Amino acid sequence: GCSDSDGVDMYGLDGEEMWYADFNKGEGVVALPPFADPFTFPGFYEQAVGNQGVCKANPATSIKAYKNPEE
Repeated sequence: GCSDSDGVDMYGLDGEEMWYADFNKGEGVVALPPFADPFTFPGFYEQAVGNQGVCKANPATSIKAYKNPEE
């Protein structure tokens, strides 16, 4: 969810998607099949929003710290 084109942050287990934050809809989505045991992700969406802000700020901070390095 760090780039301008990405709109999700995902948590998975063994290659299977369990939950994702859909920033376009503004909510967390449980992606487990209906037959799976109920599982909750309290606070995950709020954490994903915070992580997205940090991720987007990191490039600008690095450029300033390293005095605009070449790509």
